Formats: sequence, C-alpha cells, structure tokens
Amino acid sequence: MRYYIADNHFFHRALNTKMDKRGFKSVEEMNDYMIQQWNLKVKKNDEVILLGDFSWGSWKDTKSVLDQLKGKKYLIKGNHDRFIEDKEFDASYFKWIKDYEELNDNHRKVILCHYPIACYNGQYRRNEEGIPKTFMLHGHIHKTQDQIYLDDYQNYVQNQKHISISGNEENVPCQFLNCFCMYSDYIPMTLDEWIKIDQKRRMKL
Repeated sequence: MRYYIADNHFFHRALNTKMDKRGFKSVEEMNDYMIQQWNLKVKKNDEVILLGDFSWGSWKDTKSVLDQLKGKKYLIKGNHDRFIEDKEFDASYFKWIKDYEELNDNHRKVILCHYPIACYNGQYRRNEEGIPKTFMLHGHIHKTQDQIYLDDYQNYVQNQKHISISGNEENVPCQFLNCFCMYSDYIPMTLDEWIKIDQKRRMKL
C-alpha cells in the first residue's frame, strides 16, 4: 500500500500556538501523537511519500523519529527539511529524496511536489469515462489563507472550457490535493482517501 502525507513538522514547537495552532501541550506530546497515528495505519512494507517539511529538528532528532516510524519512506524535499544538510545525515533512511516526482497510482498519475503547481504535467488527461486521472499532490500551504486562494483558483479553472483532443468542449481539469497532516489527523492516507478528505473539506466551504 502507498500513502502520502505533508507538513508533519516534527519538533516544530511554535506550530502548537502559531499558524496551525495544533494545541498540544508540548512538542514532545505532538511528536508522540504523530508517531502513534502513523503506526496505527502504516505497516512494515507499506510505502509513505512525505511531501515535504517532515521535520524541523536536527538530523539526530529526526533520526530518533524515523527509527520509530513503520514503512518505507520517500522524501519530497520541503523548504524546512534542513536536517538533510547535516554532515552526519544518512540518506539511506529514505528510498529516495527528490524535489519533484511523477508516479502512477492505480491507473492514475500523481504529480508530487512540496509546492502546488498551477499548470502540472498531465493535467488534461482523462480516463475512458472522461474522468480526470492526474492529481497534483502537495503540501506547504497548511490550512492558511493560501489554501483559500488555491481553492478559489481551482474552482475558477474547473469552470473554464477547452476543446479536447477529440474535439469536444469540456471543463478544464484541475485536481489539487493538499496532503496536510492535520486534514487526516496526522495519519498517512492513500490517494483515494485523500480525494475523499478533499471532497468533504470542499463541501464545507
């Protein structure tokens, strides 16, 4: 099974009172809860793609967390993942570390980047039923004003028309998925699970 999650920010104490306002009594309590939630879902041979800003801590601190997390880990670099710059950093804790990647997930294409990309590769691709089959998975914006801007942009684009390769007039596909850890109660989720989480979130807008 493959899961995705973004912006855990292990060891980022300030997120309990600022920006995210996660509300944990301490950074230790936050870290322990995120580890617990992860391991409730992820098994030894599962894949977890981290969409950036995994840890605010040093490499030594980050390693102590990675040692407790189940699964095979893949890192899309975020702007706060400074632990990878440590001279003692051991990259073998991750199957790969990249700024950007494109993968197939159950007959769909996923574009992976820490930052949301407005015009992503494969955006206009549809399956035989005409359903968009490419998704832009990202993090970075947490649950901030930028999420509101991105939602508005997506709604605008999805209401625009274009002429498809087959010559038909269709709405423009635009499939952003913000895999922000707080949206899933800090649990890594599959692509289908993130789609449902996003749909429920948008219904409340």
